[in-house]
Amino acid sequence: MNIRELAAKMDGIIAQGAIVDAVKQFFAQDASTSDFGGLKTSNKNQMIEKMEGFAGAIAQVNGITHHHTIVDGNKSASEFTFDFSMKDGSHIYWHEIIRRIWNENGEVIQEEYFNAN
Repeated sequence: MNIRELAAKMDGIIAQGAIVDAVKQFFAQDASTSDFGGLKTSNKNQMIEKMEGFAGAIAQVNGITHHHTIVDGNKSASEFTFDFSMKDGSHIYWHEIIRRIWNENGEVIQEEYFNAN
């Protein structure tokens, strides 16, 4: 599997705002995630549920910018800025690094989020 091509395709989907679709398409069933807020998931279904809940709370996408992606072996790191207005009136502005580990089938098996601010 060409991890560089897979990471570029996944990042392109995310940059269009289709975060749930990216998880559905690229995550392995046993994928785990953790973020800088301490939230963790231990399988694909949990991550889909988490992302569907998050996406459903967005009132407006003000911007999603994909800055860079680097790939080394079966690991990738993608830099994004996310800017959302939420339905509860709050505003989310994240500048983050998303580190992924890919399996031999071209699926994400681990994803971690790091605050880049």
